[in-house]
Amino acid sequence: MEEFNIPKSHPRYKSLLERELIVRGFKEGLVVPQGLIAHGRGEAFDYIIGERTIPEAAHAIDVSVAYLLLAKHPVISVNGNTAALAPREIVDLSKETGAKIEVNLFYRTEERIKKIIEHLKKYGASEVLGEKYIEGVPGLESERRKVDPEGIYKADVVLVMLEDGDRTEFLKSMGKTVIAIDLNPFSRTAKMASVTIMDNVTRALPLMVERAREMKAWGKEELGKLTSEYNNSVKLSQYVEYIMKRLSEEAERLRE
Repeated sequence: MEEFNIPKSHPRYKSLLERELIVRGFKEGLVVPQGLIAHGRGEAFDYIIGERTIPEAAHAIDVSVAYLLLAKHPVISVNGNTAALAPREIVDLSKETGAKIEVNLFYRTEERIKKIIEHLKKYGASEVLGEKYIEGVPGLESERRKVDPEGIYKADVVLVMLEDGDRTEFLKSMGKTVIAIDLNPFSRTAKMASVTIMDNVTRALPLMVERAREMKAWGKEELGKLTSEYNNSVKLSQYVEYIMKRLSEEAERLRE
């Protein structure tokens, strides 16, 4: 991550750094005001899980990487918040898995699409889709229905981050595997996704890059075993159980 005027000794250093990245993204036209609100909501859930990648999420990361490596046409869907928070990691994951990158926005303007594409190219992306589109998600009424015919429309596996559940549901109805990174296990996105990673994108994406580098050497059978044995409903229940346990333990500590 880039440096801002925040003392590294500050106990909230990483969180404050992410806030600065989001604010800068807003000032540069990558992030909309609604994205600032969404970031705060996610940060609240991050507090609850202890601001760490829990083992249950680490397993979901492995499953997600396996899906991306097995896919014929994987795509990483990017919005303003993720472009502001983790552009380098998005590009690295694209290179390691062969996934295309496509900008897809709920609050879409052509100017904002261009700015996000230019931003990602500064971090090494050779191609970013999103300017050319068809209204290719049947039944979806939001601007997210506009997808590239060689990107999300054609994809068999789509990674979505900081997402709205509406599009996740419709992408699933098109027969696509949808991987969601979402700190809120109660959201429609988390519930509708094929695989849900309950983690902060700034932690999950670097781990996905690292695991992709390692798992590229695996055989298809080994990767397929990971995906075939995965159940997202079970995973969501594990996340909720983790939250309940952590809250209970925190309550006990406060009583001491």
